[in-house]
This record gives sequence, C-alpha cells and structure tokens, in this order.
Amino acid sequence: MEAERAAPRTAALTRTTRETDISLRLDLDGSGVADVDSGVPFFDHMLDQLARHAPLDLTLRCTGDLQVDTHHTVEDCALLLGQAVHEALGDRRGIRRMADARVPMDETLAEVALDLSGRPFCRAEVAEAGSAALPPSLVAHFLESLATGARLTLHVRVLYGRDGHHQAEAIFKALARALGEAVARDPRRAGAVPSTKGTLSG
Repeated sequence: MEAERAAPRTAALTRTTRETDISLRLDLDGSGVADVDSGVPFFDHMLDQLARHAPLDLTLRCTGDLQVDTHHTVEDCALLLGQAVHEALGDRRGIRRMADARVPMDETLAEVALDLSGRPFCRAEVAEAGSAALPPSLVAHFLESLATGARLTLHVRVLYGRDGHHQAEAIFKALARALGEAVARDPRRAGAVPSTKGTLSG
C-alpha cells in the first residue's frame, strides 16, 4: 500500500496538428517548477501561476500558428495539459477528488470549485478576465478545454474585480489551489477510489 501511495504520477505527451506542435511533461507531485514557452508570454505567466501554486512541475513547449492568433495555441495546450492530468492520475485511487479555492488579487476575488469526477463539464463566468493576447473568451475556452482533457467538473467565477490581468491571475491561482488539493493523496482512503460507484472513469 505504501508503494502504491508513493508511485510517481507523471505524464509526457505530445500533440502535433497543422496548427500547433506541443510537447509537455507533468509531475503532479512536483514542487511548483514551470519551464513554459508557448509563444504567448501572458499565457506562460498564467501557466507559471498554475504550476507554482498547485504545486506541480510543468514543462511545455509549443510552436503554434500565432500569425493567425493565439486561439489554437491556448486551446491545444489546455487540451494536452488536461490529458496529462488524466494520464498522471491513472484510476484516481486515493485522491481527495473534490476541492475549491477563493483567491484575491488586489481588488479582485475569484473562486474555483472542481471535481475529478471523470465527467467533463465547465461553467466559467469570466466576462472581463484576461489581456489582449488572452481575451476573456479565450480564458473561458482554456478552462473548458482543460476540463475536457482532464475529464473533470469545473466551476469558475470572478466575484468582482476591475483589472482584467488581476482577474485572470486570480482565476489561475484559484485553479491551482483547487487542483492541487483535489489531486492530493488522502491517507484515510487507503488507495480506494473516492466514489460510491467504485470508478471515476465517467
């Protein structure tokens, strides 16, 4: 049982399409180290927040069609990151599974609640969160794509705030805190799947 709890939870994935070429490595039990280059500096900043505050270790390289815009890069990175979370979790035995977090960023307050349920769903109320390179619609799409790839249920909202950068950063920090708590091993579960169904495959 101790060996099961200590088993590494990592994933190394690639995704190549006509729009993006991505390589990604993830360690759910890391120390918050991010080495990220998506070609979109503001997005890199948000992924760094995600890794640092979970904490998890994330290495990502993406070459995307930024001459079009940032959409394909952000979408495909989110899908691959979600798939890496799913792969690293395996059958999801012994995890806490559900978690939530509220995070302030100056005048902004954001909250995230998630469930590693095996069932992808996302509701994102992030109307003003983001920047020129990562507009609110793309922040929401990142969250939706992450939930799809990771097969998790995700609810996100900004309670209030004025600055779009602050709102996006509060969201990513809250996502990090909730994800880090949800993937954490719970010693009380003794390696059991945290579901009355006995499975979290959906």
